[in-house]
Amino acid sequence: MSAVQPLPVTASDTPLPQASSRPRLLTALTIVTGLAVAFGLYLALFWVGTDVDQGQVQRIFYIHLSSFAAAFIAFSTTVVGAVLYLRKRAVKWDTLALAGVEVGFALALINLATGMIWARPIWNTWWTWDPRLTSEAIMILTYAAYLMLRNGIENPGQRRRLASVYGILAMTTVIITLMITRIRPDTIHPVVIGPSPQNAEGGFEMTQRITTTIAINSAIWSILVPWTLIWYRIRLENLSERVNALKAQLINS
Repeated sequence: MSAVQPLPVTASDTPLPQASSRPRLLTALTIVTGLAVAFGLYLALFWVGTDVDQGQVQRIFYIHLSSFAAAFIAFSTTVVGAVLYLRKRAVKWDTLALAGVEVGFALALINLATGMIWARPIWNTWWTWDPRLTSEAIMILTYAAYLMLRNGIENPGQRRRLASVYGILAMTTVIITLMITRIRPDTIHPVVIGPSPQNAEGGFEMTQRITTTIAINSAIWSILVPWTLIWYRIRLENLSERVNALKAQLINS
């Protein structure tokens, strides 16, 4: 009597890699971040007074400023991840750098969009080639090019090396965007924190409640928001890598 031969293993018989359960710390961080953002919005929309000159539209500044601060933190994380990858060649640092770019890119778009919404009633235009707006547009396009660079290189090692160098150099656009209102005297973009240029338009007096609301929202968006999103993006990238490894294993088997 012949022995029963085992059936061949097919792709459908092989279980897909299971994503690890979400850590309790990440769950707690998500809850805290959500509550903190809601609290910041409450301060911006209801607690702080209405600006006499700009009216209700001035309230968008609390998200506008905070989202740029968050983007700055995310892009800075990319620099850290890129430097550590070039030194240690560990994939986890490249993943951190990628997560920083994607999160920072999304937050920079929020900053740009809220600025345009504010500009329409204040400057009577959605867009003007003000030095600050122009530098931020260049910054966003620079990081969009980073993502295109990664997708255009098939060799993983070469892709990670070039992306790391690019991610470090791209940080110069963030610094220029941050400092441009203090470098260019012809800007009409208001400098809300610190001395404003004499020809700035759209500025407003910083009362104690305005200062407190800006500080709290900036802290929430700088500390909680980017790190929560980066953590989720890292987990998603790790899952994607496991799936790709399984596909390669099935193809080669």
